[in-house]
Amino acid sequence: MSAPVTTDSEIDEAPAADGRGAARRYGLLVVAAAVVVGLLLGYAGGLLTPALTRPGNNSVEAGFARDMTAHHNQAVAMGLLAFRQGEDAEVRQIGVDIATGQQGEIGTMQTWLRSWKLDPTGDEAPMAWMSDGGGLVKNGLMPGMATPEEMAKLRAAGGREFDVLFLQMMIRHHIGGVHMIDGILDEGHDDDVRAVAQTMKNTQQNDLTNLSAALKRLGGTP
Repeated sequence: MSAPVTTDSEIDEAPAADGRGAARRYGLLVVAAAVVVGLLLGYAGGLLTPALTRPGNNSVEAGFARDMTAHHNQAVAMGLLAFRQGEDAEVRQIGVDIATGQQGEIGTMQTWLRSWKLDPTGDEAPMAWMSDGGGLVKNGLMPGMATPEEMAKLRAAGGREFDVLFLQMMIRHHIGGVHMIDGILDEGHDDDVRAVAQTMKNTQQNDLTNLSAALKRLGGTP
């Protein structure tokens, strides 16, 4: 069982903001194809991770892979919204980069679980794998994740309002993701998983620099 490619069913339903609608629709198909490629590359990368001793069902590694997959899924959906609805060119590019990059990482994490003979979802509560994880879950959401109401507000926004809101939400999302990555780096035992997690952290910290700079340029506040 593999993780589905993340999509947002409401993206295609939103009307185009200007005459570039046809180009945006074509571009969305290109981005969707890039997301699929990223997922496949992620699966390939995960298969290259050797497993002399497989992490167990309730291991730190399994919990991280499952929870970070869910966390990444929301980031991919937000990134695709940014490409579809963003007014600012940099915001659209940041959205594409996050969507494709994190979809590839989802493929890697799901391949780990398959290679460990584990289900993509477990029976433990979110963040149970992390020593202080229970206190980080708010209203059932992992660190930095947007509420359904916040996602609905983002879908309904347009123009500069959308750009600023996306940047604010993605900054919070990435900060929460980095905290989760620090958890696996501190508590994980699998060297290969920790190596990939470190790459994830480096990427998200670079994203945070770009997100913050774009938000400042647009006159928004974190």
